Amino acid sequence: MPANPEHAIAHSRAFSLYLDRLLTARPEQHALLLSRLHQPLDAAEMAGFADWDLLNEPDSMASALRRLRQAVMARLITRDHNGLANLDEVVSTISLLAEFAVQQSLACACRSLPQYGQPIGEDSGEVQQLIVIGMGKLGGGELNVSSDIDLIFIYPEGGETSGPRKISNHEYFSQVGKRIISLINDVTLDGQVFRVDMRLRPYGDSGPLVMSFSALENYLLTQGREWERYAWIKAKALTGDIAGLSDMVRPFVYRKYLDYNAYGAMRELHAQIRREVARRDMVDNIKLGPGGIREVEFIAQVFQLIRGGRDKSLQLRSTRATLERLAELRLLEPAAVAELQEAYAFLRNLEHRLQYLDDQQTQTLPSGEENQARIAASMGFAGWQDFLDALNAERRKVTRHFEQVFILPTETAPDHPLSCLWRDICEQDPTEQLATLGFDDVPGVAGQLRALAQSQRYQQIPLTGRKKFDALIPPLIEVSTHFPNPAATLSRIIGLMEAISRRASYLALLTEYPQTLQRLATLCSASAWVSTYLTRHPILLDELLDARVLYATPDWPALTAQLEEQMAQCDGDIEAKMDTLRHFQHAQAFRLVAQDIAGMWTVEALSDQLSLLADTVLDATLRHAWRDIPSRHTDTPRFAIIGYGKLGGKELGYASDLDIIFLYDDEHPDATELYSRLARKMSTWLTSATSAGVLYDIDLRLRPNGASGLLVSSLAAFRNYQEKQAWVWEHQALTRARYVAGDATIGEGFEAIRHDVLTQPRELAKLRSEVLAMRQRMLESHPSHEHDVKNARGGIIDIEFIVQYLILAHAGQLPAFTRNTGNIALLAVAAEAGLISPELAEQGRAAYRYYRKLQHAARLNESSKVEVNETLRQHYRQAQALWQQVFSTDNPA
Repeated sequence: MPANPEHAIAHSRAFSLYLDRLLTARPEQHALLLSRLHQPLDAAEMAGFADWDLLNEPDSMASALRRLRQAVMARLITRDHNGLANLDEVVSTISLLAEFAVQQSLACACRSLPQYGQPIGEDSGEVQQLIVIGMGKLGGGELNVSSDIDLIFIYPEGGETSGPRKISNHEYFSQVGKRIISLINDVTLDGQVFRVDMRLRPYGDSGPLVMSFSALENYLLTQGREWERYAWIKAKALTGDIAGLSDMVRPFVYRKYLDYNAYGAMRELHAQIRREVARRDMVDNIKLGPGGIREVEFIAQVFQLIRGGRDKSLQLRSTRATLERLAELRLLEPAAVAELQEAYAFLRNLEHRLQYLDDQQTQTLPSGEENQARIAASMGFAGWQDFLDALNAERRKVTRHFEQVFILPTETAPDHPLSCLWRDICEQDPTEQLATLGFDDVPGVAGQLRALAQSQRYQQIPLTGRKKFDALIPPLIEVSTHFPNPAATLSRIIGLMEAISRRASYLALLTEYPQTLQRLATLCSASAWVSTYLTRHPILLDELLDARVLYATPDWPALTAQLEEQMAQCDGDIEAKMDTLRHFQHAQAFRLVAQDIAGMWTVEALSDQLSLLADTVLDATLRHAWRDIPSRHTDTPRFAIIGYGKLGGKELGYASDLDIIFLYDDEHPDATELYSRLARKMSTWLTSATSAGVLYDIDLRLRPNGASGLLVSSLAAFRNYQEKQAWVWEHQALTRARYVAGDATIGEGFEAIRHDVLTQPRELAKLRSEVLAMRQRMLESHPSHEHDVKNARGGIIDIEFIVQYLILAHAGQLPAFTRNTGNIALLAVAAEAGLISPELAEQGRAAYRYYRKLQHAARLNESSKVEVNETLRQHYRQAQALWQQVFSTDNPA
């Protein structure tokens, strides 16, 4: 409560001619204001303002609503001018008033038509209720104090009323709608509540006043325009079937994939507004003029239109809440968002002070000196010029950020120097120009460009898309020449461009963000695998936008939380969850390959990261697949995933499949059946091809009894199998196994079994014989070739067999052998224990690193072979020497 309420009221009357007139004409409003000035006017007070349910006559309802608005305005003006209310209170209170007025008007309108009875749905047989949709700032809860309200009237089903005078539901709701408008909009001796604008309804002024669900859905599907997507972002059902409306409208507003075409649509809408502002000389309009309120809203909403379908956390109605979310997602820099929030608050506060003057819907600065002085003082400035200087500073901030988001980089740029080469590719010989540019396979490049221009796919690109496509090819030709393999680089890029040629949103992305072209070429030049991956998943082009994110070291706890948030947004939608997992895995793998190409990771460290990614995805898959199991007996399954092979040894590559088994430890009588269903469901989630691609290929053959065994094993059964039935090669596999995800207690139980099995005593001669026999069987199916570093004698598998043999032979005496620390570290353990020569151990370690590096490089370029040179042969010879030392019958080890 202000120390002197009367002084606070007098202070506000000096800045508001409307308040002064109101309190002079309505002494009861002065008394009410004096007694309640200390508190905001909330929903409870609005409900208690009158006996609303008894106001059956439209005239009495209209009068009560207008007196309520007077009370709301008086308190807001006085609290705002005296620093008792912030912007949140002002916009939320006036929005609450509008919602309340709509709801009371609807109830009164229905009560005033008893002769018709109730509208009944022809299909459901249920009573129908009018859905009043608040659009614009009303839907966003951000109304200004003298705003009009944008409404749309929808009803669920056709049918007819149940009363003595039957009419169609359409006719009934049309009458109800007209009465709502009259109750709120008509000017009486008490003024009006809000001006009502119905022009955002389908077909605008020429459309019906009310429309059924099915008619609205058909309109949005067949005739909804881009600017209507923008308008429906803030749509909020104030009455009726809120959930049903949201389910219908959401796919229209938010595309399933990233929609960079929204830039062009919003840019055109803004251009129309700018032209209207210039035509009507509205530069002093702080809403529509340069650097005004609308530009802040456009910045927030273009990101919603682009990304809201993928990230439901952006499906917000409030401009300021959206800006905050953009900062959290780093789609806008936090410093930029802070400036926009500051400018937005300044402009909205100014907007209210302009409207407090005379309760007029205006956003234009006053021209008279007296009102200019009022506005300046009410905004806390000594004079008009000081105020203007501050206002212009805020508007310049908005303009700067708006242009950074919306100004197309190529808008004012001249044609690219290579535009003629591409335009005339079918009419003129480009070989001389391509040779001058430095291409190493001029005929091949010329042929590919000509084939692209003559292809049916290119010819069928819609005109707007072809303009973007044609504008992109010349700079892509140029950027390809910056690399040592320009022809291969351009060839890979052309393959991608062909794949996205009819995907207008991806063309728009590359057009809107030309800085992505250099990053794209860098990746395509370095790796054929990357270009294929991008072509298969072009949505990953979005990852090229921000180098800070692309090259940021993964923060796995934060990424795990991000994935969980995204999965939670898909609650109940299994397909959406499967796609979310795929998008997450593809994006993280793509970031890692970009970092790999940039030299940020050794092969070993990269494999650790790819293994962490797989662990994260498997954990999320397990938890969410379990939630989809009906009749589950516990919220947290007593179930774990064990990784073998490359996953178990943390040596995953980009395209590695996952060797896994499933264990459980649960006495429930249905445990085996439930966990078998979970395992099958997980397999489906991981391996099914959806519109977002495949997640991982998995191999379950390492489970007890292999392909003929049960899909899941109890922990006790697994121990029994490993101790009594498993083959030596299965114990070899166990050396590279680890707990990956699920119940940690089961993970501990697995590690105990693994330790016990690896440390059990073995007859060395027999063990050596069985390991050698297994290696021979592998050579029969995968013969040794020098270009195959995996299967060659002295190659990767030989070194892995050496380590596995040493573990099984000596883990009982050397506990360090039971730690899954990788082959390189375990060779050092063997050398320190005197089991192998330190020199040969170091040579084996170096060879293994070298093989993995070669293998990794070959896979990046989609090759199954490596270059054979003397260095490679030397490593083979050294590894073979180590093999001889370990497996020689003369070696007591």
